[in-house]
Amino acid sequence: MTGAGGRVLAVVVLMCACLLAPSEAAGGAVSRPRPQRRPPKKPKVNPIDLTPPSQNIDIQQMTGTWYLLNVGSKCSFLINHGTKVEPTVMTLTRPAASDQTLSVSTKTRHNHQCWEILQVYHLTSTPGKLILKGARPELNTEIVIGDTDYTSYAVLYYQKKGKMSVKLYSRTVDDLSEPMLAKFEQLAEKHGFGLAHLFPFPTYSHCGTVDQDHIIDCVPTC
Repeated sequence: MTGAGGRVLAVVVLMCACLLAPSEAAGGAVSRPRPQRRPPKKPKVNPIDLTPPSQNIDIQQMTGTWYLLNVGSKCSFLINHGTKVEPTVMTLTRPAASDQTLSVSTKTRHNHQCWEILQVYHLTSTPGKLILKGARPELNTEIVIGDTDYTSYAVLYYQKKGKMSVKLYSRTVDDLSEPMLAKFEQLAEKHGFGLAHLFPFPTYSHCGTVDQDHIIDCVPTC
């Protein structure tokens, strides 16, 4: 009886040992959990891609004069000199020789003199989305006409090297209605531009005629 009881006890001990150490394999090796695959990285989405143009933008109706009223930006120049911005007016025209570009004239003051900046926006296959080409593709500025009624206001988004700004333009120098200004502030806030990053522009004393010596061709920094 003693011998049979001893064998039963040995079997029970062996079974307990197996239950208590399930990770032990032959030769004393310890099995490891299978490595889990890392989830694929989400593709980087540019902020400009999250701001689709207004439906059925008619670029011809965008031509004409626009006065800059407000800018939402984290541009270092505006942060440091936002209280000294000058009245700025933009004029858009369609060249007769091309239906794929938009000529842009921006007049503003610098050192108490009027300057005119000449640029060319290239139309894309998406109505309301434009490109201002830089010296290299990575220096291009992407532009989206985010909202407009053509006759009183327009909201434009600009992005260069992953940094965005949003601008509010008006057809006249008169201040826009409070609801429109509130709407612009809401659109700017969606892109991280709180009141501290909104910079109103003067609505008086805009530049008129500019001397030839003060006409330049350059890409804006903000």
